[in-house]
Amino acid sequence: MVGIGYLLSQQRLTQESGQLHSNHIVPKVNVTGAPITQLSKAAHIQTILQWAKHNQSRTVYAANVHMLMEAYWCADFATVLHNADMATPDGMPLVWMMKLLGNKRQERVTGSDLFQEICSQAQVQGVSVYFVGSETPVLDRMKTRLQQDFPKLAIAGMEPLPFRPLTESEDEALIQRINESGAGVVFVALGCPKQEKWIAQHRGKINAVMCGVGAVFAIYAGLVKRAPERWQKLGLEWLYRLVQEPQRLWKRYTSTIPPFLWLAVQQLLVKGEITPQEAPEVVELRPHHSQPIGQLLQQAGLLSLEQVEATLNLQRQNPHLRFGELLVQQGWLPKQTIDFFVEHLPRVTDQGHQQPLGQYLKSAALLSDRQIQTILEEQSQVELRFGELAVRKGWLKPETLNVVLQYLQPELAAVA
Repeated sequence: MVGIGYLLSQQRLTQESGQLHSNHIVPKVNVTGAPITQLSKAAHIQTILQWAKHNQSRTVYAANVHMLMEAYWCADFATVLHNADMATPDGMPLVWMMKLLGNKRQERVTGSDLFQEICSQAQVQGVSVYFVGSETPVLDRMKTRLQQDFPKLAIAGMEPLPFRPLTESEDEALIQRINESGAGVVFVALGCPKQEKWIAQHRGKINAVMCGVGAVFAIYAGLVKRAPERWQKLGLEWLYRLVQEPQRLWKRYTSTIPPFLWLAVQQLLVKGEITPQEAPEVVELRPHHSQPIGQLLQQAGLLSLEQVEATLNLQRQNPHLRFGELLVQQGWLPKQTIDFFVEHLPRVTDQGHQQPLGQYLKSAALLSDRQIQTILEEQSQVELRFGELAVRKGWLKPETLNVVLQYLQPELAAVA
């Protein structure tokens, strides 16, 4: 007989997944200034696989104390983390914070969890996987073990990366190989924050879910031993790793753990938001139109009603923060998109010369250079407008296109 606990857990997973796929919401909570995903481990995995099946270009990071402090100290990296589609609670201190902030059932979701569970389920769901980073000997050992553990897993490719940055031509070739492989998931192991920056730079270029997993390749290959489960549950995995690699890790831990604890105590005492020391500049919302920005973004299909209401509730609790600022903090929209709809789009009619539609969509962080080039190449072969092709490819929502065209070309609005 199936237990009641199992049925309840499955019901919760179904509800979580239904909400995610119907409203396009990935619920997050602010932990010392960083938006961390609030989902069960199973819902994390299922959501990633759903994205992967449609070859969506998504960014997934396994967040720990080190990552959060990097984001607190560095404005550029804070932007990377805030724009992530998913930042899983990898470190136990993050899980404890989330529980203290109200989510009593939050589970830990480590990079190893992502790696093992995705490989396990990908082999039965028809999703192929690509592995980028580390060194050839490590990848060779990984491949041998993967073939033993997951014999039906489709390994789309494995590529080490040099310590130096790739040249433009090398990078373009790598992107092409990954996309032509049809991989739905790309695991990236370059270490934090290098791998997260690499992933962010390739969003919209690589048509797959990119997951940063740090030292997981070396662990899975058997070159680095992971802490026993008891140590993990006690939140002492960092200490176990420090004993293994003291020269490399002592400075990182002594410089990140104390300030994180200080920020965590501050947040818990005031039940408020922690602003990064050098937080990225957030657009000041001074709309040149009477329509509330939340309503406009909802009309454009970029926010759900639930997201608008949740942000308005947050704004009531934090009246000193602007609506758009809260959207960025929640990780729901990047600053470029808000800036475009609030400041630039309403002024289009005041400008004497309009740019091509693709340039506007690029400035709004809605299309990448590669997507624009692909559309332009195909447009010369078919009798379709630029926006229609973007919608057909699933890169742009019809509602988004319609709102943009209302400002740029009112006579073409509602064509999609």
